[in-house]
Amino acid sequence: MIENYPSQNSSSNGSHNSVPPFPQNQPVRWAEEQEDEWSFQEFISILRRRSLLMTSVTIALMTLVVINLVVNEKSPEYEGSFQLLVEPVNDDPKVVDVVKDLNSQKSSLDYESQIQVLKSPELMKSTLKQLQVYYPEINYYSLIESLKINRLQETKIIEVRYKSSNLKQTQVVLERIADNYLDYSQLRRQTKLHQGLQFVEKQLPFIQNRVDQIQKELQLFRQKYNFNDPETQITQIALQTVELSRQKQVIDLQLAQVRANFAILQGKNGATTILNNAPLYQQLITQIRLFDVQIATESTRLQEENPSIQILKEKRASLLPLLRQESERLLSVKFAEVATQFQNLEVQSQELAKIEQKFAQRRKQLPILTRQYTELQRKLQIATESLNRFLSTHENLQIEISQSDIGWQLLQRPTTPDIPIDPFSTQRNFILGFVASILAAIGIVLLVEKLDNTYHTIDELKKKLKQPLLGNIPFEKQVKTKNNRTFNEKTSLVNIQNSSSQRIAKLAVLPDQEYSNSSTNFSEALRVLYTNIQLLSSDRPIRSIVISSAMTGDGKSTVALHLAQIATAMGQRVLLVDADLRKPTIHQLSDLNNLWGLSNLISTNLPVGEVIRQLPSMNQLSVITSGPIPPDPTKLLSSQKMKQLMTDLHNSFDLVIYDVPPLVGLADASLIVPHTDGLLIVVRIQKTNSSMLKTALDNLKISRLNILGIVGNGQKSTSNSYYY
Repeated sequence: MIENYPSQNSSSNGSHNSVPPFPQNQPVRWAEEQEDEWSFQEFISILRRRSLLMTSVTIALMTLVVINLVVNEKSPEYEGSFQLLVEPVNDDPKVVDVVKDLNSQKSSLDYESQIQVLKSPELMKSTLKQLQVYYPEINYYSLIESLKINRLQETKIIEVRYKSSNLKQTQVVLERIADNYLDYSQLRRQTKLHQGLQFVEKQLPFIQNRVDQIQKELQLFRQKYNFNDPETQITQIALQTVELSRQKQVIDLQLAQVRANFAILQGKNGATTILNNAPLYQQLITQIRLFDVQIATESTRLQEENPSIQILKEKRASLLPLLRQESERLLSVKFAEVATQFQNLEVQSQELAKIEQKFAQRRKQLPILTRQYTELQRKLQIATESLNRFLSTHENLQIEISQSDIGWQLLQRPTTPDIPIDPFSTQRNFILGFVASILAAIGIVLLVEKLDNTYHTIDELKKKLKQPLLGNIPFEKQVKTKNNRTFNEKTSLVNIQNSSSQRIAKLAVLPDQEYSNSSTNFSEALRVLYTNIQLLSSDRPIRSIVISSAMTGDGKSTVALHLAQIATAMGQRVLLVDADLRKPTIHQLSDLNNLWGLSNLISTNLPVGEVIRQLPSMNQLSVITSGPIPPDPTKLLSSQKMKQLMTDLHNSFDLVIYDVPPLVGLADASLIVPHTDGLLIVVRIQKTNSSMLKTALDNLKISRLNILGIVGNGQKSTSNSYYY
């Protein structure tokens, strides 16, 4: 029996009930809070945590900025400018007002096109000939590259700017260009006015003919379709449709009444009603009834063969054909009346249907006619407006030609300041580049943080899960072994499955004396975890727990082993069961062989005592390894023998710890947790995927399993406040 196993030397008896002290149908109350906004403190914490990435991005961007500034560094440049008024200014104020009104206060000059003309090679040819006498290195492309011509907002003023590294050259170029533009405006202006007038006079007859043609088409359209106005046509058709619908409803009502009368006539009660209202038919009925009375009276005193009775019967029989003929005549007449009425109503209904069809065609044709009418109206309006514009332009050109014209005016003569442009551009660009680099680095940091789907700190884990945190296992730089050797590499409580079993044991297993004497954060965190688990219930102690995680690599197996060692060091009879029958790890962490284990206990009749082992470093701790990996772990864990085995183990030890596979995608934990006191979930800081943890919690909510709490693992912090 397990109770007599040598390692079980505690004073506790073995008659404990294996029923968990916590309700198994308790719903999971975990709900991860979705927070899309960061507070200022969280923002600073993110920048501090991602400081290395931020610094690297800033240095890389600043390197590019410095290289760009060095490559593009130029000698000082001087920039000069002059301004031109490019609209005519007339001396007579009255003429100015007339032209202003006719133009509706809008300039007739296309400034964008005019600027392109001013930059054209043809216009710059004479200027280049003059400049190349003094500066042979100047050509058309270098001149245009340094020349800027812009319109000042919505004014009639054009500003010309030129820059170069030679102050005198800048001034000379601006003076030559200004003289060239003034000569161009004086020579070309009168020619352009005459050309514009000729163009307008040539186009006026065509536009007038176009207006007349559209008016004629509109008149023919109205006469052909009797179509004056779309709204009037729509109103008339709507009224006619309403009237037609009313008439059709009346006809339909009458038809329904006739059909009802016809149905009544065809029935037995209907024919009876018609015959009851026929006088002649009723007289015949009355006579037949009188004969019936007489025959009945005579039959009381005479024999049936008496001549009197026979005469009465013959008279009665002679009335029956007359009664039948009268009945048939009345019904045929009534049927004929109903049929005639029905036929007349059908004819009227058909006529209304034809009229309705015609109206439907008109309604269907109405949008087409309306569109054609609207199109003709639009064309007429456009043609009329075009004609009016040409007539107005013709008058304006005549007025301008009749007046004395003045060319473009030089509002500001060419001037070139002695101070180079933007002397502090290098320093400013450096500062702007530095600020932009920092902002870009912050943006990249925030983007990386947004894409990072893990928990970065234990506070973040506790805040988002909104649940008590039972333990926080810190990131430990050095873990001592039995021989007081230390490993200077950084290790945390995680499953190290790719190392040899000997090295894993040295990294993971602390000897008994280390748990009793050590005061490090590492060992203290394990004691706090064990104490918090025991404080979960004040009525009954926790006798069995299941330790798992949302995904692999979170450190569940190592937490299970160290928690078992801590509980053993505190005087408990502890059994650690490796229930991970898929990828077992406990035998590697505890430096034990895995030839026999849990799978053998379930699948065979092997005694329990044959598979219980003691750790080499702590012989008070009992361990059941997983044993050979079975083909169907779920079938073994859900068997009745597994349930009975768990009951026996709970009655034999003070604390039984089960290490099970991850929660997501596997049902192993849901098979074991209902038979224990609850589940402990290990979450590794900066590794556990929050979406997978959310999926695991949702599945636990559906299964209604009892959750004891969560354990944070791998917190990299120098703070000692790691227990809650």
